[in-house]
Amino acid sequence: MRTGPLFVVALLLALGACATRPPSKAPTFAPALPAGAASSPGAGSTDAATTFVDTATSMLGQPYRWGGAAPGGFDCSGLVAYAAGRAGLQVPRTAQEQLHSGVAISRREVRAGDLVFLHLAHKEMHVGIAIDADRFVHAPSSGGHVRIDSLAAPPYARKFIQARRILIDAAQPLPR
Repeated sequence: MRTGPLFVVALLLALGACATRPPSKAPTFAPALPAGAASSPGAGSTDAATTFVDTATSMLGQPYRWGGAAPGGFDCSGLVAYAAGRAGLQVPRTAQEQLHSGVAISRREVRAGDLVFLHLAHKEMHVGIAIDADRFVHAPSSGGHVRIDSLAAPPYARKFIQARRILIDAAQPLPR
């Protein structure tokens, strides 16, 4: 076996690489600002919210598909995860996990880009993306399609659980 200086250097480099720690894994969700927004307060979150909402609404008419998270079929949380990813955000995959993302806000504070959670008769947890203070886009149920509904209309008005803000504008204080 050859043990010249180049071999020894290569062996030391290989062993050194094994001893280093791998880079830390990215968090599963971005509870506050989208990537890059922290460096310029107020910039970025509005664009991310617009992209988030625009991506979700561009999927109008796509069929509901349990476990679906891409064009061709979405379930409620899959639509959120897909649109968030296109806006440069990371959110957990399931509605139950998404319920713990960001910051809880009251119903009257809902604005475009917030997540709205509902308890519907056929679902324990349902999530949609607010388009404004009243309307939201969602993938409602089997046999349905991605559509826009009103939080003020039945059955949604009485089934509202909570809203979560996953995009926080650095220039604004966090909701309390």
